[in-house]
Amino acid sequence: QVQPVESGGGLVQAGGSLRLSCTTSGRTFSSYAMGWFRQAPGKERQFVAAISSNGGSTAYADSVKGRFTISRGNAKNTVYLQMNSLKPEDTAVYYCATARVNWPNDRPSEYDYWGQGTQVTVSS
Repeated sequence: QVQPVESGGGLVQAGGSLRLSCTTSGRTFSSYAMGWFRQAPGKERQFVAAISSNGGSTAYADSVKGRFTISRGNAKNTVYLQMNSLKPEDTAVYYCATARVNWPNDRPSEYDYWGQGTQVTVSS
């Protein structure tokens, strides 16, 4: 059974930083792209960032470019999301997902396994 598990969420003041981690078991991790999405209360799930299977290509939502960095450690079956200069509007549940393909993309339909999510709260 493929199961991504997120960690690293929490409460931080505006301008602060957090690093999220997601470890996936049950699949050849290095063969698939990985993505991060988020969902705020009352809003649809939105794309945040994605990374190709070998880590050589990334994609970001415009709202996080220059502030967030996605990376992966295939030896550890883990993908990371470094979040800097956090804003209150970044508050959401953040989800990690494994892609059906090996290139990064922003469509939830291209992802087949999802974690349970980790809460990120940014106070003003």
